[in-house]
Amino acid sequence: MASVSRVFAVVVALMVVMLQVSNATVYKVGDSAGWTTIGNINYKEWAATKTFHVGDVITFVYGAQFHNVLRVTHAMYRSCNASVPLESFSTGNDSITIKTKGHHFFVCGVPGHCQAGQKVDINVRHSLTSPTPSALPSPTEIAAKTPVPSPNMAASLKFVKGQSSLLGLIAIATLVFFVSD
Repeated sequence: MASVSRVFAVVVALMVVMLQVSNATVYKVGDSAGWTTIGNINYKEWAATKTFHVGDVITFVYGAQFHNVLRVTHAMYRSCNASVPLESFSTGNDSITIKTKGHHFFVCGVPGHCQAGQKVDINVRHSLTSPTPSALPSPTEIAAKTPVPSPNMAASLKFVKGQSSLLGLIAIATLVFFVSD
């Protein structure tokens, strides 16, 4: 009986971990067009149609021989100054996990591309981890190099926000209860 209880506890714990992973949405910047200057993509309009949360993943897909992605300050974003970026990405398939609320500014550093509109302001207004608003916007952090689902799967990855913490507590309580037998 004790071994069945332990197996059950492990299964519950694994289920909770899988549910917490599904807490984020993956957004492909520019949707099917990707990160490009071709096709007059309006990245400001693209971002305005999204509701970004802390924990979401922003993916930039582009031809690495033609473009890059630079995380910059607001002033650098406004003036298309790419001379001293906060971070730079150049793989052609860059995934960035949003860790904080506030504005996160990205531009293409190839001369003329930002001026042509290849820049995006990711404004995170909602937080999954805390209902308290942060005082100042902070920079994003690079996501671990993990494969991400295709952008058309983004909607199916949504999980009821805030419920994963409760499930985690239930799983821990269940684990303690069955292991203590």
